[in-house]
Amino acid sequence: MPIHEHPTLAQFLLQDKRSRGAFGTDLVQLLLDVAQACKAVSRTVAGGSLRGVFGSANAVNVQGETQAKLDVLADEIFRERTEFGGHVAAVASEEQEEPVPVPQDYPRGDFLLLYDPLDGSSNIDVNVSVGSIFSVLRAPRPGEPVEAADFLQPGARQVAAGYAIYGPSTKLVLTVGSGVHGFTLDPVLGDFRLTRPNMTIPAATKEFAVNASNSRFWEAPVKRYVEECMAGAEGPRGKDFNMRWIASMVAEVHRILVRGGVFLYPRDSRPGSRKGRLRLMYEGNPMSMLIEQAGGLSTTGTERVLDIVPDELHQRVPLILGSAEEVERIQAYHRAGPEPVIDTPLFNARGLFRTA
Repeated sequence: MPIHEHPTLAQFLLQDKRSRGAFGTDLVQLLLDVAQACKAVSRTVAGGSLRGVFGSANAVNVQGETQAKLDVLADEIFRERTEFGGHVAAVASEEQEEPVPVPQDYPRGDFLLLYDPLDGSSNIDVNVSVGSIFSVLRAPRPGEPVEAADFLQPGARQVAAGYAIYGPSTKLVLTVGSGVHGFTLDPVLGDFRLTRPNMTIPAATKEFAVNASNSRFWEAPVKRYVEECMAGAEGPRGKDFNMRWIASMVAEVHRILVRGGVFLYPRDSRPGSRKGRLRLMYEGNPMSMLIEQAGGLSTTGTERVLDIVPDELHQRVPLILGSAEEVERIQAYHRAGPEPVIDTPLFNARGLFRTA
């Protein structure tokens, strides 16, 4: 096809800049640096066992999680590919305890970049899709040394957000505040080219994604919602639902953006999960911006995610996002409180599969 039908990421961003005038060339250049980082991570992931990058790094990150070798490599790639260009003042990574300022001998820009360099890394060894997530904020004190507090801005202040997914093809999904656009990495040209402009989420859906093994710990409103979905056409929803779970947030959100659905990672009663499990700054905010720009909703169950004013860099939150009708229903259940338990196979005392 002619290149104008699938413009490159650079062409798309420059055209958007010219037509809307909502951002400058410095943001374009930063996003192109991020895209370069995603390409490098994609090549590293694709090399897999042949490059000796699978397996544990024998280290634990600030989250208390065992790091894979690819977690460490992806973190280094993102930092090295984005700090040199003069477009960021500092970067913050899910893998690092504190923000990393730009080296003193590099030019310093006016943006703050946050990223999860490799989301879903527990799937690496079984060759299931993983990805990278990123968020861009404006530095509140341009030209001055960056402090951790400078990153603690609500998600509504993001100027750009997106993710790359490393699957059968490498895709980049991005918003700069004017809708959501999907790009596919052309392995011949080495460029991301526009393949899904103006992505929108259907308002209604018959799919939901949740880790049902944690159902015994869920809050009553979440349990009510899932039970009603599992009751199928004979239940109060009057239709059958499909349940999905990949254990890679990038893959879950990408499926929702492409064909609809709702993703739930709620707070639960376990000691480490009462405030939620996902990271607000590295996962919740960028994914929520994408979902809302595509016509969906994102909530903790009780408040809009993008309105949360963070109080720490690695703050955790519950997260429910996706098709607007389903998210609104879940919010209504949180407002209404607990309902009687519905007798469904998923939560039946005899287990997932009935014998009679």
